Amino acid sequence: MASVDHLARLKWGTTVWMEWRLNNPHVEPDLSEADFRGIDLQKADFSKANLRRAYLSEANLSDAILREAILTKANLYEAQLLHADLTEAELVDAHLIGANLTGADLRGANLRGADLREAKLIAADLSLADLIGTDLRGATLKGADLSDANLTRSHFDQAILTSAVLISANLSRANFHGAELMEANLAKASLYRTILTEALLTGATLYGAMLIEASLEQADLSWVNLSHANLSGADLKYANLRGANLSRADLRGATLQGANLRGATLFKADLTGANLQDADLSDTKFSNRLIDRSPGFLGERS
Repeated sequence: MASVDHLARLKWGTTVWMEWRLNNPHVEPDLSEADFRGIDLQKADFSKANLRRAYLSEANLSDAILREAILTKANLYEAQLLHADLTEAELVDAHLIGANLTGADLRGANLRGADLREAKLIAADLSLADLIGTDLRGATLKGADLSDANLTRSHFDQAILTSAVLISANLSRANFHGAELMEANLAKASLYRTILTEALLTGATLYGAMLIEASLEQADLSWVNLSHANLSGADLKYANLRGANLSRADLRGATLQGANLRGATLFKADLTGANLQDADLSDTKFSNRLIDRSPGFLGERS
């Protein structure tokens, strides 16, 4: 339970609270299970505070300092956290449905199992964050930085990640069904068995990405940079790869049945055992490679 003394000081207002925090830098406030629903806490300093299971739904925490704060299982439903500092904060199993985290700093934060459905994370910094099993369905992450973040088994169905940065992020077994990833940077990201069915990736960068056994059926990968990417065993049935750069890509055993490869570049790509039945190879660029146009297979001839 929250400290009665700490709650009393906060009730005097954020100005008094900030002065007390400044004069007592070593005190870590205990505000666990406190009820702050709908309260204006803008710019308040809650660094290293214990807010476990606190009720903060619809509270205004814009520009608040929550660095290293404990918000495990806290209720932040539709809370305003614009430009809040949540660096290395603990948000395990936190309830953040509809929360506004635009421009928030979540570097190194622990968001395992958090519920961020429909949340706004526009231009938020989530680099090095732990998002294993996090629910981000329908969330908006335009321009967000998720570099080196761990997003294993996370859910991004119908999420918007236009121009997001996911360099070297771990997205293995995550679900991006129908997500928007146009112009996103996923260079060297790990997408092992990741679901990207019907996802929009137009103009995205997947240079050197690991997409082994990924599901990309009916995904829009037009003009995507997939050079040096590992797509072995990937499912690309009816995917749109028009103009895509697949030079030096590993496509061994990949399924490209009915895929649109018109104008794509496959310079030195490895297509051993790939299924290209009914694929559109018009104007496709190969190098020193003869195409075996027998149904369902593309192989090399010496």
